[in-house]
Amino acid sequence: MTTTQSSTDDDRQASGAPAGGGARRRAVVVGGGLAGTTAALALADAGMQVTLTEARPRLGGLAFSFKRGALSVDNGQHVFLRCCTAYQWFLDRIAARDLVTLQERLDVPVIDADTGRAGRLSRAALPVPLHLAASLARYPHLSLRERASVGRAALALRGLDPDDPALDRTDFGSWLAARGQSGRTVEALWDLVGVATLNATAGEASLGLAAKVFKTGLLSDPGAADIGWASAPLGDLHHGRATAALQAAGVTVLLRTRATAIEGEGGQRQVTVETGPGRAEQLAADTVVLAVPQREAHGLLPEGAVKEPEKLLRIGTAPILNVHVIYDRQVLDQPFVAAVGSPVQWVFDRTASSGLTGGGQYVAVSQSAVQDEIDLPVATLRDRYLPELARVLPAARGAEVRDFFVTRERTATFAPAPGVGALRPGPVTGDPRLFLAGAWTATGWPATMESAVRSGLQASREALSALGLPYDNGVLEAAA
Repeated sequence: MTTTQSSTDDDRQASGAPAGGGARRRAVVVGGGLAGTTAALALADAGMQVTLTEARPRLGGLAFSFKRGALSVDNGQHVFLRCCTAYQWFLDRIAARDLVTLQERLDVPVIDADTGRAGRLSRAALPVPLHLAASLARYPHLSLRERASVGRAALALRGLDPDDPALDRTDFGSWLAARGQSGRTVEALWDLVGVATLNATAGEASLGLAAKVFKTGLLSDPGAADIGWASAPLGDLHHGRATAALQAAGVTVLLRTRATAIEGEGGQRQVTVETGPGRAEQLAADTVVLAVPQREAHGLLPEGAVKEPEKLLRIGTAPILNVHVIYDRQVLDQPFVAAVGSPVQWVFDRTASSGLTGGGQYVAVSQSAVQDEIDLPVATLRDRYLPELARVLPAARGAEVRDFFVTRERTATFAPAPGVGALRPGPVTGDPRLFLAGAWTATGWPATMESAVRSGLQASREALSALGLPYDNGVLEAAA
């Protein structure tokens, strides 16, 4: 169980004496998602006195859990890959490695809902790109000609530089079409991976971000795309274990505390926060890390801190919908399955992690890039997805539905549209005491947990460097 720490002046203003003498430098981190939590830990590890403010009553940002009766429900299905080294550093830092599962070797079952045929995307113990060759050669959802065309496109993709600005201005779908990828190939392979990681279809995604995903995940190291997921509720990781790690590091965590202004000049900043109706206080800081979504950051940035601040408002958002179904029996005999030929994208077994007991099975359907469905009524979504689940999962056809509900994140990620790379700012601002963090900042990655952690590491490194304080410069290098 975690609690908000006291918000007394002593808590906020107390300073210790480092080995060299003098008061410890103070930092305020605004935002308790993965980016802000990472920044707070890194700053505290460097010896700073850190206060972390979060408007919600919990940490974790958009990767959290809530209670529904006796169940612990994740707001959405979040996964990571073996190549997500910064997020795995974060798991180790908050002592949560025991709460996740990571595949020994990539293995994704893929069901064609139209034919019922099952295939797999898996890797062999061979060097890149041969590690995927055997799986691709057997992949039943594409013709022999389409499978051959995938190999040629993958080799071309391997030669791209994701940091090339020209790639950011191009859409991935056009690039694939120009390299002979059929509509079926895009649906059954490229979008199968890309929609889940980018939260956009190929035609709506920046080629630069797509190249980052596929080069890093599938074409860098044989094990890079092995899939990991939380085997406990996300709240146990991103709130429970994170809060314990922050408290152990000496960070003051202020929940239900919303920042409303950042002011000051010279060597001091004042962060004004609301701690309740009509109650406002100021937190003094030598440096501030602003780790909130782009629109909220735009509203808090002091004048002149960012050139062309309207760019932040031009970074679009993309929704994610999760459909939760509890059946009276087991309908999925694997941790997850992907689907083609159906609106259903990915289905995950959440029975054990949710705490469901007494028989039955809890599955969560994770739906990315669903702008046309995110606001549909629950009854409409039920009518749409229960028959589709019965097509994808034959065992569901005779099963009783005990519960059906949905969770919606309307602004789950930034939209990875062509040109977004030119809009994403780095951690450094025009204010030498103010730094930006968040998955939407210029990390080179799409809006993932990996991007969020990297942004927190980048912002804390720059903040410490600006203060002339030592920092561990091995974390980001090791996570590169």
